[in-house]
Amino acid sequence: MKLKILIVEDHPSMIEGYKIILSYNTKDYEIEATSAFNCKAAYDIITDTNEFDVILLDYSLPAYPEKGINSGKDLAVLTRKHKPDSRIIVLTSHSEALILYDLIVTVEPEGILVKSDFSAEELLKAFELIVEGGTYHSTTVTQNVSELLSKKIYLDSYNRKIISLLAEGIKTKNIPNYMNLSISAVEKRKVQIKDYLGIDKGGDEEIIRKAKEAGLI
Repeated sequence: MKLKILIVEDHPSMIEGYKIILSYNTKDYEIEATSAFNCKAAYDIITDTNEFDVILLDYSLPAYPEKGINSGKDLAVLTRKHKPDSRIIVLTSHSEALILYDLIVTVEPEGILVKSDFSAEELLKAFELIVEGGTYHSTTVTQNVSELLSKKIYLDSYNRKIISLLAEGIKTKNIPNYMNLSISAVEKRKVQIKDYLGIDKGGDEEIIRKAKEAGLI
């Protein structure tokens, strides 16, 4: 059986490594791989008529700002629109819980593997499981997002964005400039965030400190 694979990774040596690993699959799949080294090249391939069984996406990639494609996550969202039958595997160096959580709830990829977690054997195991209809999260993904998934109401996309903006040094009064929220709505959401993080007293600095302790940022 031939499998058509798209590998999006900005390091050519990594692409060659993935090809070699996948060629050792135990199911006798014949791998036909297409490569892309940045978001623009991947955008052009994903939006054309070619179909792929599996798309492997690195999370951190050279952006394509003209189309608002800045990461592997954006490419995954694009893939869901243009290649709904393709199975998505995101490979990332990021272990931050908010990034991993955001991937899961926004894209629901069939696989997420943190690069520091997996060996060649684990990547191949995940690949074969996903091709057969399963899903796979590497150890760090499972450990870091399990609690967040149990409390989705606290960490919807708005609250995740607020935490990220605070961590970037944006003051609360200026957050409405970055989000479609009033200052009162931001303050109400900060109450939810503090509740989740177990903060009784303290301001933005305490939110950042607790979020870092929790591995969110």
